[in-house]
Amino acid sequence: MNEPTFRKVAVLGAGVMGAQIAAHLANADVTVVLFDLAAPSGDANGIVAKALKGLQKQEPAPFVTRDRIHYIDAANYDEHLDRLGDCDLVIEAIAEKLEWKERLYAKIAPHLAPGAVVATNTSGLSLATLAAMLPARLRADFCGVHFFNPPRYMPLVELIPGPATRPDVLDRLEPWLVSRLGKGVVRAKDTPNFVANRIGAMWLLTVAHHTARLDLALDDVDALTGPAIGLPKTATFRLFDVVGLDTLAHVIDGMRVALPDDPWARHYAVPGWISALIDRGALGQKAGGGVYRRQGRDVTVVNPVSGEYRPAAGAVAPEVGEILRIRDAGRRLQALRDCPHPQARLVWSCLRDLFHYCAATLAEIADNARDVDLAMRWGYGWRRGPFEMWQEAGWREVAVMIRDDIAAGEAMADVPLPAWVDGRDGVHAAEGSWSPAEAQLKPRASLPVYRRQIFPERVLGEAQDRGETIWENDGVRLFTLPAVDAGILVASFKTKLHVLAQPVLDGIAEALARAARDHAGLVVWNEPPFAAGANLAEVLALVESSDADALDRHVRAFQSAMRSLRYAAVPTVAAVQGMALGGGCELALHCTHRVVAAESQLGLVEAGVGLIPAGGGCKEFALRAARIAAQQQYGEPNPAIYAAFQPISSAKVSKSAFEAREMGLLQPSDTILFNPHELLYVAIRSARALADAGHTPPLPPRAVKVAGRGGIATLEHQLVNLRDGGFISAHDFRVARAAAVALCGGEVEGGSLVDEQWLLDVERREFVALARTPETRARIRQMLDNGKPLRN
Repeated sequence: MNEPTFRKVAVLGAGVMGAQIAAHLANADVTVVLFDLAAPSGDANGIVAKALKGLQKQEPAPFVTRDRIHYIDAANYDEHLDRLGDCDLVIEAIAEKLEWKERLYAKIAPHLAPGAVVATNTSGLSLATLAAMLPARLRADFCGVHFFNPPRYMPLVELIPGPATRPDVLDRLEPWLVSRLGKGVVRAKDTPNFVANRIGAMWLLTVAHHTARLDLALDDVDALTGPAIGLPKTATFRLFDVVGLDTLAHVIDGMRVALPDDPWARHYAVPGWISALIDRGALGQKAGGGVYRRQGRDVTVVNPVSGEYRPAAGAVAPEVGEILRIRDAGRRLQALRDCPHPQARLVWSCLRDLFHYCAATLAEIADNARDVDLAMRWGYGWRRGPFEMWQEAGWREVAVMIRDDIAAGEAMADVPLPAWVDGRDGVHAAEGSWSPAEAQLKPRASLPVYRRQIFPERVLGEAQDRGETIWENDGVRLFTLPAVDAGILVASFKTKLHVLAQPVLDGIAEALARAARDHAGLVVWNEPPFAAGANLAEVLALVESSDADALDRHVRAFQSAMRSLRYAAVPTVAAVQGMALGGGCELALHCTHRVVAAESQLGLVEAGVGLIPAGGGCKEFALRAARIAAQQQYGEPNPAIYAAFQPISSAKVSKSAFEAREMGLLQPSDTILFNPHELLYVAIRSARALADAGHTPPLPPRAVKVAGRGGIATLEHQLVNLRDGGFISAHDFRVARAAAVALCGGEVEGGSLVDEQWLLDVERREFVALARTPETRARIRQMLDNGKPLRN
């Protein structure tokens, strides 16, 4: 399926957002030119150069690999406007000042290619106003494309048409944003702050209002309005600091001017205590402190009345904590409303006002309720959107509560709930989500790009086809997707964190047997995490059993399961999203092909619990080193061994699929996708393509030249220095040496020829010997009990 694409993109403005948008375009292999003003002295591109240098120091990293910076071309408006003629998309991302944008639009207009799309990254300015600044001939190709910060990590992009925007402009942009850049797109109406920031800003100001009304401490409110109710850890006032108090004040002032008739307009004022902090230069994280401030090792929080700081110790009151732990959403919300504790009153009041506001403004800001909920999930990191929260708690019952509070004067008395709220059980159903403007349930967008998302992110109440189950046990479900390709079998794990327990190994064997008999290929796919590794509880039980050979037999079986994926009669494809650690990483290594979500974390992490990879992980790197040695005519051990040793011995985990490829955990031929929801579709298509190309399993390697004792000695020399310098413990040394032995093919002469089974036997022996040490057993127990590594 050939989706529309943009081959070369210009980004105007090398500020915080512009530079990061350019970085993400470079991540996705899009040719990008980053413009800014010419520097007053020195290098004319100095402003862009400084911005790019700043990106290299930023955390989280805007680039998927450090070399991506070299794929951004620097330019300035004085010398390089002619380069715009080669660009089919121009993204304006300068400061939110209308007069600046107007001058820039006048400057670039003569240089734009015919048919080039011009998009503004404004976070809330009127598209109609901005479009009017352009020549009439450009307005049909003008729209808003609002990325959220940081662009690499935040899924949401809002697409906003101007008054004259051609529909096909958005229809070209949306598939490219979704598939090439991995974004979740919401089409917003041209209203102030669009969708996510309109609801998000209202929520933050509502929390601030009720915090003051109930005289609650700011850190206690953050304890209440974060993960306790399904929102991010930044909660409310920590988010103020992240955004920047001056930026927040600017947003509030803009809302007050742009939304004089908004139902909540009376709350659109900068609280006095925030103005006081701004006057003191306490602007948030960028200034070293704002609502919160670190003093030495202590985190302090401001008292909004006195302006003084005190140690932060925000906590949820025990009786309120009990209510928040009620699993039934309806009972939980009713209990919050009934509880007289100020903390419970705050949570109920804020949620009530949120639901009320969303219902009152839905028709104005969005096409349907699904767009609001997905915007808040993708743009603000909420676990559920506001309409989902309301529906989960009981649509009709919550509507009655809101109306009762309106009648009692506790909610916005002059803003009734819209009539469409009545007579419904919710806004999301199998058929679609409610659109007040059309008075019907609207299905999802029908653009061809969404056929690639077999399991898109669904809202509460939305239908989901889970495929046709072929077989399942306690560890694995096997299914097919006839609408995509009934000939490809899919295996999905059912264990916690998808650990590779014995039922999973049994399920893999069943999957391979059925695939060879009845199907053309096998895809291993799990919703994240892909697989967190072997079942450590099983390993510890086998170590402590009276059967001395039980662990050895278990590891042999694990190795056999991994090898069976490599030598299967049909192509095997691992569809990896999230963590693929330890045995999970080894599983992916042994498949014919891998399709991996860009933001995945892969690593052979066994050293963290005092073990080494023994499902073929060490063997795989020994084989690769031998191939490289043969190709490049190295004599004895080559750099591939040493490159593999460091991440294995230190349990390193990649920060992205691209870094995993640099670490050798992925092959250059493997597929990396920016949109994780396309993973299963592409994996199935890959399995089919391999099958149609006449897949033949490889022969097990023979005559593998290994590094042997010489390689072990070289690696051991590094370890001695680390141990003697106090950087690693004696047991760390033992574990890392075991990895060296496995990577180098055992205690044999350098250059010895061995086969694959020899390498598997070496890593298995080293694994079993380590597992029997008291230090490793203690590390495994610590991980099982606390989820954290033990250094011993």
